[in-house]
Amino acid sequence: MKKWQIFLVLFLVGFGANAQTDSLILSNNDLIIGEIKSMDKNILGIETDYSDVDFKIKWGNIKRVYSKTNYLITLSDGRRYNGRIRSINDSTIQIDTQMPDMVLKFSKNREDIEQPPGDKVQVPRGEIVYLNALDEGFWSRLSLNFDVGTNFTKANDLRQLTFNTGVGYLADRWKGTLTFNALRSTQTDVDPIKRTELGASYNYFLPKDWYLIYSLSMLSNTEQLLDLRTSNMVGVGKYMVHTNKTYLGFSAGVNFNNEKFQGDATATQSGEAFLGAQYNIFDIGDLDLLTTVTAYPSMTEKSRFRTDFKFDIRYEFKFDLYFKVGTTMNYDNQPTEGASELDYIFQTTIGWKL
Repeated sequence: MKKWQIFLVLFLVGFGANAQTDSLILSNNDLIIGEIKSMDKNILGIETDYSDVDFKIKWGNIKRVYSKTNYLITLSDGRRYNGRIRSINDSTIQIDTQMPDMVLKFSKNREDIEQPPGDKVQVPRGEIVYLNALDEGFWSRLSLNFDVGTNFTKANDLRQLTFNTGVGYLADRWKGTLTFNALRSTQTDVDPIKRTELGASYNYFLPKDWYLIYSLSMLSNTEQLLDLRTSNMVGVGKYMVHTNKTYLGFSAGVNFNNEKFQGDATATQSGEAFLGAQYNIFDIGDLDLLTTVTAYPSMTEKSRFRTDFKFDIRYEFKFDLYFKVGTTMNYDNQPTEGASELDYIFQTTIGWKL
């Protein structure tokens, strides 16, 4: 990189500090001035005065970055910071930490404890896997998505509607999500099909990409004659792989079930262990692949075993629109009398995300 380019960038950053102006130098030495909004899944979004929509740039195509904005920053080894970033050279970024990174200290080893406020931490550019600008307060930490799909056929008067939505909030040390999924299908001479799922989860992040889990979910579906299953899951998880191309996480814990089946006068309670895995690949053009599988061996009902499986492929268009194809399966080797062991749905939807 030429000296005059470095001087120009530093001058622009200093001149625009009060306006929170950020600067990017790309791998082809193009210079972009604007306001960096976020970086997630290897895609950085920057708002400029000369564009109607935010630019989307691959993080790997950025040579240098200079910013006066405070960010929530996540590294591939699980460290999390609040602070500002600026490039030291083409491969190294310095983080100027602004506030405490650690709420709980689990190790006496100084190297295992994240840096205190005010320190300057230098990391390879590729180790930064997440950025989110914090200057906008509550709304800068919020995420939202929804998608809908429908099918109509004249034969047998088939009418089907699918709706999915999710809301998330990311704080310094925890993440909360709320999801809702519904399927309604009617057809001549066939009983209506209904499937409704509501979920709320809370993750508290620990050092080295460990995290605590609490999840509350409610499921109702006609295929398994399930009026309502309420599950309370408590456990711990860890990201084994966390990069700008993919992440792989595992979790384990206990689950407490309350189930009411059609025809039963009362609900039944049971206890289960759970083992889960989640695999997400996102650096393959505009495609995003997500796979989640959770196994529930029962601790209170002899030989009972349940499994939940989900697989989604999402293709992103412009303006945050996307097309999604996905399947969800619920298996129970000891279903209630007259119910199916396996319930599955296949969905094609169009959606939008914030």
